[in-house]
Amino acid sequence: MTSPPPRMRRYSDGDLPRLAQTFASWIAEAGRCGYDHVGEVPHRIYENLRGRPVGELVQLWESGDEIVGLAINLRFGAAFDVFTAPALRGTAAEVEMLRTAYQTTARAMTAGEPYVLTDVFDCDSTRIRLLTELGFARFRTWDDVTARVLAGPVDEPVTPEGFVLRTARLADADQLARARNSAFDADWTAELYRSAVMTRPGYDPEREIVAEAPDGRIAAFTVYWLDGRNRVGHFEPVGTHRDFHRRGLARAVMLTATHRMRAAGMTTVTVNYTADNLPAAALYASLGFRREHQTLGFRRPHPDPAGG
Repeated sequence: MTSPPPRMRRYSDGDLPRLAQTFASWIAEAGRCGYDHVGEVPHRIYENLRGRPVGELVQLWESGDEIVGLAINLRFGAAFDVFTAPALRGTAAEVEMLRTAYQTTARAMTAGEPYVLTDVFDCDSTRIRLLTELGFARFRTWDDVTARVLAGPVDEPVTPEGFVLRTARLADADQLARARNSAFDADWTAELYRSAVMTRPGYDPEREIVAEAPDGRIAAFTVYWLDGRNRVGHFEPVGTHRDFHRRGLARAVMLTATHRMRAAGMTTVTVNYTADNLPAAALYASLGFRREHQTLGFRRPHPDPAGG
């Protein structure tokens, strides 16, 4: 007897705990390739979508009582992610998830955008094949995917005189928004960062480590994520306000977080970064991270040439 196809529905905030457990189980079964880290799920839903309606842009597929698929649409205004349960990889169900995410993202894009984008691990031959069959073509190398084992010693963080390393607070929303805007050329406001990220599921200010300058500004920051099932920690994002470059502050916040992750039982830590970001590559290499994979950018023309 043929099983019915998975049912699609909208995501809601209350789904995140079960989704995180499911994602960790997929990684435990199939490895990182094609899934990355459980911390990428809340980061991409809330920080990447930046206050857009997640119920319209994030989709779940279920089979019985199990989550078997996730799509996050309109990342960066033109990209989508699809994650599929290991048992459904390469099947018609995965093809339908990809097709749905492409169509959802295309409908939500700003007029005039010529392509719908997605990325894929270089080791994920199944996804590469499906995307090619659906009319996508590779156009760039996107991220370097790196890892560091925590078996050896971890340096102690050092900061310039007057700087303080601490965890974030809800009252930091304005300074955190300013630091992100400077680091990533973004346009966060205090209220948007507070409402779209800091008060959403998955975020814990205790896991955002900041370097506070003597004048009270947040000079550098990182959020770290924990996957207790697989004992892997993850950094996303890492940034430094442009007024404070070259002072070792990103290194300091990352080392602080690394000590916390090891104390929490993590045995490996991972971080991804844009492959052509040479300063990031140098920083992470100095902290012991080594490239394991790359992600490859794929694109397909918008179904409406005008992007409407």
